[in-house]
Amino acid sequence: MTLRDLGRSTVTAVASKVGRAASKVQESRPVPSDLLESEDAYLVVFDAAGATGSDVQVRFVRDSVLVRIDRFRDFHDGFDMVFPGRGMSLDGEVELPADAEVDAKKATATLTDSGTLEVTVPKSN
Repeated sequence: MTLRDLGRSTVTAVASKVGRAASKVQESRPVPSDLLESEDAYLVVFDAAGATGSDVQVRFVRDSVLVRIDRFRDFHDGFDMVFPGRGMSLDGEVELPADAEVDAKKATATLTDSGTLEVTVPKSN
């Protein structure tokens, strides 16, 4: 093993540990989200970059929209992981206003091409 190989091995080991720590921090924070309101619905928008439809779970519990995103890393032929910095299991929750009257059974969820999850919860008026 050359000095260059030893240096590269050390950098790879450190980057891997830093990357794992970064992904754990990301997993411990809620998924970033926005809450919007129109005359007839609430729209909750979550960041869901890299997720597919089968990765996403959406629930409505006691006036809150909850999401769970379990992403997976694709294999890239000829490449080795150096910095695993993206969180793979992400959770988010948005509480609707206390006076919100909604029909949660008619809610819809759409995963967009731009990497967001849009949950529309119609008002029950």
